[in-house]
Amino acid sequence: MKKAIRMRVFSDKHEEYKKRHDELWPEMRKLLKSYGCTKYSIWLDEGTHYLFGYLEFEDEELFAKTADTVINRKWWDYMADIMDTNPDHSPVSVDLTEVFELAD
Repeated sequence: MKKAIRMRVFSDKHEEYKKRHDELWPEMRKLLKSYGCTKYSIWLDEGTHYLFGYLEFEDEELFAKTADTVINRKWWDYMADIMDTNPDHSPVSVDLTEVFELAD
């Protein structure tokens, strides 16, 4: 399965957002992989401060369970000071609809 999402980082936190992901905690990387995530990339539109995330995972139901893990909650808390978040510190995230794919 694949999924694309939109989030938003604060205008003065672009570098910090990148730094935190460059230094992604090993336990967070392990968590994502253990819940079936095979690809995850994030791009930044510096003009609008929007983040575009692209994920590929084996099972959507399994991957959704990452939200209930201690390490994921800690990551959300860690990121809450630099991006738009919900009251539980999860990122404000909008699912995007695929409208085109060029594939083999």
